[in-house]
Amino acid sequence: MGWIYTATSYTAQDVSGHFCPWCIADGSAAERFDGEFMDSYGLDGVSAEILHEVTRRTPGFHAWQDPHWLAHCHDAAAFIGEVGHRELAAHPEALDQLRQDLRMNGWHDTAQLEQFLTHLGEGATAMLFRCTVCGTHLAYADAS
Repeated sequence: MGWIYTATSYTAQDVSGHFCPWCIADGSAAERFDGEFMDSYGLDGVSAEILHEVTRRTPGFHAWQDPHWLAHCHDAAAFIGEVGHRELAAHPEALDQLRQDLRMNGWHDTAQLEQFLTHLGEGATAMLFRCTVCGTHLAYADAS
């Protein structure tokens, strides 16, 4: 039994079935269906080459909302995985960055924000990334 990609793909074509991960990695799946496997949201400031690598040659992941990739140091970060508060707390810079992002998006009640963060993993989760240049951890919240 082999590996099969079952997460999101973005294409105008009618695609039935799943994708071979090696066909994603070599770019042939994106080329064949003129599609992408990851949204470009969150990849501001990266080169066109990196944008192409993430959107057309990198498998996406399942998420409640549209999944997106994070960038840091003008490069795409490495996706670590879906985490709850306990795992996120091991990376305080990611937790602080997530807290700041949520405040910028309208979470002004500090007690409510902290309650949301401490309950990550119990419905809502965080998507954790690590910068491949400097090692900084980043995260965004994902909830239904």
